[in-house]
Amino acid sequence: MSAPTLARTRRLPGWATSFGPQIVVGLIAGVLIGLLARSMPLADDGSPNWLTGTVTTIGSSYVALLTVAVIPLVFTAIVSSIANLRQVANAARLAVQTLLWFAITAFIAVLIGIAVGLITQPGANTSVNPDDAGVPKGSGSWWAFLTGVVPQNFLALGAKTTVTDSGAATTSLSFNVLQLLVIAIAVGIAALKVGKKAEPFLELNASLLAIVQKVLWWIIRLAPIGTAALIAKAVATYGWDAIGQLGVFTLAVYIGLAIVFFVVYPIIVRAHGLSVKQFFSGVWPATQLGFVSRSSIGTLPLTERVTERNLGVPREYASFAVPLGATTKMDGCAAIYPAIAAIFVAQFYGIDLSLTDYLLIVVVSVIGSAATAGTTGATVMLTLTLSTLGLPLAGVGLLLAVEPIVDMGRTALNVTGQALVPTIVAKREGILDEELYNAPRNGDPFAEEDPELPPSAEKVPATV
Repeated sequence: MSAPTLARTRRLPGWATSFGPQIVVGLIAGVLIGLLARSMPLADDGSPNWLTGTVTTIGSSYVALLTVAVIPLVFTAIVSSIANLRQVANAARLAVQTLLWFAITAFIAVLIGIAVGLITQPGANTSVNPDDAGVPKGSGSWWAFLTGVVPQNFLALGAKTTVTDSGAATTSLSFNVLQLLVIAIAVGIAALKVGKKAEPFLELNASLLAIVQKVLWWIIRLAPIGTAALIAKAVATYGWDAIGQLGVFTLAVYIGLAIVFFVVYPIIVRAHGLSVKQFFSGVWPATQLGFVSRSSIGTLPLTERVTERNLGVPREYASFAVPLGATTKMDGCAAIYPAIAAIFVAQFYGIDLSLTDYLLIVVVSVIGSAATAGTTGATVMLTLTLSTLGLPLAGVGLLLAVEPIVDMGRTALNVTGQALVPTIVAKREGILDEELYNAPRNGDPFAEEDPELPPSAEKVPATV
């Protein structure tokens, strides 16, 4: 084959080589497939039809692939980030500034959530059946949260055995991400204190992190397929019925999310002398994946990559701030959602909230956001809020019908905020690479990088 022929075969359309358009195509395909699946009759035994079952299997498999590497990713990323802080001047100041801006944005978000809830009155005229409410499993009290932070074993591993009516017992294993975060922080700090003797361990940890991230990059490459399956499953399973029952609540949540996303974040970016367009174009790949996957942890590798490559945050700082944000920075799940949901539950049960109650909502959202721990869903955070206010925990069951629908928007906002704070702090501390921040967005976030070059020096091809 001649050279000109080879050149022609490599010229693919822009949408075929760009991650963002591929996700959009996946979204559109998912909606169409979901509508088709919903129009098809159920199976003879009353179970979902074959198309719904297929997209459900593909979607759940993709999410399982994303979450399977959560444990090694969180541990190695946090340990590496603490080790990398040795290379950053004023590391303690950066850490304090990061936590401060986490709190500031959470405070603004929860105030907006309360305002939207009071204006829209989501629980006043709902058509949801109160008999559908069930007391949520698990605990959401402050005491349970605080004791839950203490690791029960080195792997933060828990086991749960369920016995069926027939006497068969099944045991499932789960990891507590928040406990793992505590373990990783302790190990990272200890490694720094040990000094030279810990260098082999830190090198091994860095190698493991690189391997885990590589595997996750392969999985994230499948995001368009996962997107189509997850959206199709949501449309086929829920349709518009659930939204119709809780329409005002769903709309209120998305209004609150939109205000923070399109108003608050741009104001913060602009107030620091940065381009709003460049910020959103830089963070958009991670925002899209967060919307589809509903997991801040699953999106972590992409969030960290765009924060470094697109937004110009130094790698040494981004590798600390982004993993920390993925486990504790939740403007959607821990601020807007619990505020509106608490107001919904109070109105639904006819309970008047006082000024003290609203202040408690603010305190819980700002301080207790770590309870979400970067996992999909915000049930723990909501039960924590309701128990603090003394509201019926059964109210959580009322909202489960629209949980997947609102969780997509919540996670998209979470991920965006997790990239925003490191960018703002880096700008305030004078370490932001503004040339890279303002560069054209023509790179491929999945392209290989030269480890010998800083992110600003990498030449990222626009096509493959």
